Amino acid sequence: HYITSASPLCRSKTATVASLIIPRTLAFATNTRVPTRSPSERRRMNDGSKKSRRRRSSSLLYQEPQESMEQLNDQAAIPNLNANWVNAKGAWAIHIVLIIALKILFSIIPGIERDTSWTLTNLTYMFGSYLMFHWVRGIPFEFNAGAFDNLNMWEQMDNGDQFTPTKKFLLTVPICLFLASTHYTRYDLTYFTINTLALLGVIVPKLPVSHRLRVSFLSGHPDDRYLDER
Repeated sequence: HYITSASPLCRSKTATVASLIIPRTLAFATNTRVPTRSPSERRRMNDGSKKSRRRRSSSLLYQEPQESMEQLNDQAAIPNLNANWVNAKGAWAIHIVLIIALKILFSIIPGIERDTSWTLTNLTYMFGSYLMFHWVRGIPFEFNAGAFDNLNMWEQMDNGDQFTPTKKFLLTVPICLFLASTHYTRYDLTYFTINTLALLGVIVPKLPVSHRLRVSFLSGHPDDRYLDER
């Protein structure tokens, strides 16, 4: 009789304790949710990671990464009309004709002496050569899915091979023009310095050591370009 009369009391006490514990447990579980960040906070975090990544990649010189297998297949799918013309007949003669035309043009301008005309011819050819072969990257056609977007014309020529006949010729022409300009300016120190700097500006990018080499403040590091595209 004692056991049967005490059983309801035990059950009521158990129910009371459970009613106190369960809400607190549910409240604790509800308050332990992972806090969500607002869009502005996420944007600030992304900007911070981007800036830190830029600082890590802020080297002055860097090597252009190799293309992926898909890009290599796109490059080999169709002949590169942007670079293959330099091996065509008459392409070499264009440089000689252009140099002669520039010399005649600067010589017929009143007030320009022979020393100045040769220097202007040298500077104009060097500037045009650098702009064409080393500054502009990619191709003006849309047939290869942008496979050459990261390469300049010199790197596209002859599939990137060094010291091919065409590349030897394009190395020889500015050197010969420099020697002619130095001779006809009577080895004047000022003209010699200007012509030497112009020569180095087109010869150094053509050397194998400069192949796929980039200056970060001129072209941007590839990590930064990737982040900007994102």
